[in-house]
Amino acid sequence: MSTHLHTALSLAADGLPVLPLRKGKVPFGNCPACAKNACGGRPNMKTPGACTCPHPCHGWAAATADPGVIISSTWVRAWREAAAVAYHPGGAGLTVVDLDNAEAIAWARASLPATRTVRTTRGEHWLYQGAMQSANAVRPGVDVKSAMAYARWLGPGTGTMTALPALVRALTVKEPSTVRPRPQAITVPARAMGGECQHRTPTYLDRGIAMAEQRITEASSAVHATVYRTFLAVLSTHGRCGCLNDAHIARLFTAAQAKGESARHCTDAWTNALTRLGL
Repeated sequence: MSTHLHTALSLAADGLPVLPLRKGKVPFGNCPACAKNACGGRPNMKTPGACTCPHPCHGWAAATADPGVIISSTWVRAWREAAAVAYHPGGAGLTVVDLDNAEAIAWARASLPATRTVRTTRGEHWLYQGAMQSANAVRPGVDVKSAMAYARWLGPGTGTMTALPALVRALTVKEPSTVRPRPQAITVPARAMGGECQHRTPTYLDRGIAMAEQRITEASSAVHATVYRTFLAVLSTHGRCGCLNDAHIARLFTAAQAKGESARHCTDAWTNALTRLGL
């Protein structure tokens, strides 16, 4: 058993979802079946349209604490080539404040409550109990790694882990933008049989968009998957009659971005839903 695989199993036993990293501290790339996100999303999720690929090829989303997956034949091959072990902090209810230089460390010591500290190549990781939205460059030399992110395992560190402080949560809060997102325009085929729109009045469509916005807004977990499934549902109902317009799409993108999805993720999810439906 390789050293990295042994470490991964030990961490998984403690409840940390783990994944192998290749050289350069990056996850293994998508397998051919999942290239360019053609599979529609995240692995090992029991939902329609979700990817069930057994390979560790979806970055943070592939992280698992299941020893059966970790020692499976497809993962063992990756462990043999792995250069390091990573874990998904948000999946374990943790947040890592990644301090990349001496100035960032000085700021943390002056501003944040003491907690467990792990030395890194250039700085320190400060670990807190509690998950939150991840974000890069929240301050000079400071990244926040929690939900939808991975952190390299560099040892257990020293000190007692404390609760995630409000100041760290506030680092990712940005001023509301006054610029509405510009979703990707879509072209849908005309109805095969022609004739009037089956929805007859705009009220039916508006109600459907409102329900989709609510579904996204109320998501408490698996936001990326929820956004994809919601886009898929909207397009399956309204995508072939030509009644969707930019304003409707902007409402959906705005709801998704309010939950932490990036504009790129929104566009990818929308494009994948279109591809899945053959639109």
